Amino acid sequence: MHSERFRFAIQATDGRARTGTITMQRGEIRTPAFMPVGTAATVKAMKPEAVRATGADIILGNTYHLMLRPGAERVAKLGGLHKFMNWDRPILTDSGGYQVMSLSDLRKLTEQGVEFRSHIDGSKHMLTPERSMEIQRLLGSDIVMAFDECPRADRPRDEIAASMELSMRWAKRSRDGFDSGEEHAARSALFGIQQGALDEDLRKISADKLVDIGFDGYAVGGLAVGEGQEAMFGVLDYAPEMLPRNRPRYLMGVGKPDDLVGAVERGIDMFDCVLPTRSGRNGQAFTWGGPLNLRNARHAEDTAPLDERCACPTCANYSRAYLHHLQKSGEILGAMLVTEHNLWFYQALMQAMRDAIAAQRFAAFEIDFRREYLGN
Repeated sequence: MHSERFRFAIQATDGRARTGTITMQRGEIRTPAFMPVGTAATVKAMKPEAVRATGADIILGNTYHLMLRPGAERVAKLGGLHKFMNWDRPILTDSGGYQVMSLSDLRKLTEQGVEFRSHIDGSKHMLTPERSMEIQRLLGSDIVMAFDECPRADRPRDEIAASMELSMRWAKRSRDGFDSGEEHAARSALFGIQQGALDEDLRKISADKLVDIGFDGYAVGGLAVGEGQEAMFGVLDYAPEMLPRNRPRYLMGVGKPDDLVGAVERGIDMFDCVLPTRSGRNGQAFTWGGPLNLRNARHAEDTAPLDERCACPTCANYSRAYLHHLQKSGEILGAMLVTEHNLWFYQALMQAMRDAIAAQRFAAFEIDFRREYLGN
């Protein structure tokens, strides 16, 4: 165990791309880092020890889902989220704001917070910045996210501006609520979330307000919500540089392998996304040569592994033909094996980017990656 609460050290830069290490009491996180999503205290179709074997240093837990089931107070009574799910390394928890906006019926947004009905049983709940901090403290989260609202990027500018300003007021309340839980605050970290959709001026206002409040790290929020890669990269051309260089920058909810490479090029250090696990359950495998649809008939008699360059247990032991069969048969093992491969691939991609930055050859790496993965 480390004694440090939170430290971020950049080891090398190449253009705007950076590689470094976050040090916390539960371990080190190598950046750029990809965090597998463990929505309901499980990375779907994976044992925690198998997730660690992929090279993952940190996973993500979901405040909204865990507060509804099994309940944050129950998780705390059972020893906290790490013990509950058998993961002894860092966990980042989101604030619940995005899920409340996207999943809940009959939600009512006020200055105080969001009142909503559960998508599970219709029960009524109130989520505020203070309650979000309390839930994340009860879970025992290592990296806590400030409570925010995430509007769709296609809303009118005045709506996006009002939403951003509300999120900044909530960011200050999140900071105060986090700091009031002194024991938890002494061993965990709090990240603020920049908002402003696709508007550069609003992004700058948001960044300045967050820096005034002061956070351990900063997320670029409000992207990967349907705006497309070109628009997302357009924001990332300026948004990360508005945030402190000596703090981690986290792009929430991203993304496809080519999204990750383009975002690292633009100065992002941390990512999370359900894509590798969701795709694994749906028969899509990510490889250095691009994604494969294992339901496709062309794999039915293919004895090759998913990816000749992959060191994962799936590629070492199972053929495309067998994985095709499992997918067509609806067998659970198919979801397990392809999910495992995808998470190994994502971690191998992150390691390749860390190595390329350290060797000052990130531009060459990106050209090679895009040629192989995208065929351009």
